[in-house]
Amino acid sequence: MTTLHAVAGYLPPYRMPLDAIAERLELSSDQVRIFRRFFGFREVCYEPDGTLVELLTAAASALDALRDQRHRVRYLIHARSLPEVAPYPINPLQEVRELLGLGHAQAFTLAAHGCASGLQAVDVAGKLLASDGEPDALALILAGEKVFSRRAQMISDISIMGEGAAAVLVSPRGERDRMLSYASETHGRFASFWKSTPGSFTDYSEAYPAALAAVMTAAAEHAGLALGDMAAVLPHSVNLMSWNRLCTQIGFPAERVVLDNVAVTGHSFCADPFINYRTAVGDGRIRPGDAYLMVAAGLSGTFSAMAFRH
Repeated sequence: MTTLHAVAGYLPPYRMPLDAIAERLELSSDQVRIFRRFFGFREVCYEPDGTLVELLTAAASALDALRDQRHRVRYLIHARSLPEVAPYPINPLQEVRELLGLGHAQAFTLAAHGCASGLQAVDVAGKLLASDGEPDALALILAGEKVFSRRAQMISDISIMGEGAAAVLVSPRGERDRMLSYASETHGRFASFWKSTPGSFTDYSEAYPAALAAVMTAAAEHAGLALGDMAAVLPHSVNLMSWNRLCTQIGFPAERVVLDNVAVTGHSFCADPFINYRTAVGDGRIRPGDAYLMVAAGLSGTFSAMAFRH
């Protein structure tokens, strides 16, 4: 049984206003209006002088449960959206492992699912821990990336990326935040999305609602529930409009989708569902016994949803 033993989020203190981002990315006034009025962006988390190692270490440091349980961590996983995050031969994850005192843990990266790689990491961590047969073992997932290029700063006409991060301890046992199901589909025709081939953005946007609705419904059904039974949806914070439209199409109450962070964090790559988990728990939108969904989509064409019982 895979459970979320503990979840922490880290949001850099510096926020870049949308107008400053627009100047930096050379956005037109019409684009700025769309991002602010329709997509819901106001400012975005950035740590201009920080490194990826510092970002991930800060997220792990916010995880109180890790402090006295480092010896139990068997796996260290960096879930990320981008295939490259540092020039060769720099390996940020190995640096993080040493700084956290996890030299005994096996460390690796998952990136093939794009921004849905965070949910994939939970699934992989649970399976590895189950196969080990050690009930006290843990896996530490780190999610979060630096916005180091224009290409990484914005998904054209869809979202603005931020530098929030998350740290998640996964356990093979426990009563709280038990994973009930996991549904994921990869649509291979979008594998070249980042190359911006003719029509790629239009094709992806058209397929997105049905593909995401399908995995959300499947995850709920595999958990023996209906979508309406979910107390909350913890989404990838791509923008407000796409989620409001999807909720209208599938008849799910939009107020149950935790979208508070879109305006102040931007889209934090794989970290969004976990950052939104902290918001939902802190606000009492998820209570003991509630079922909820974590949902994410990657530009690689992967759509994923994971059901939990809090």
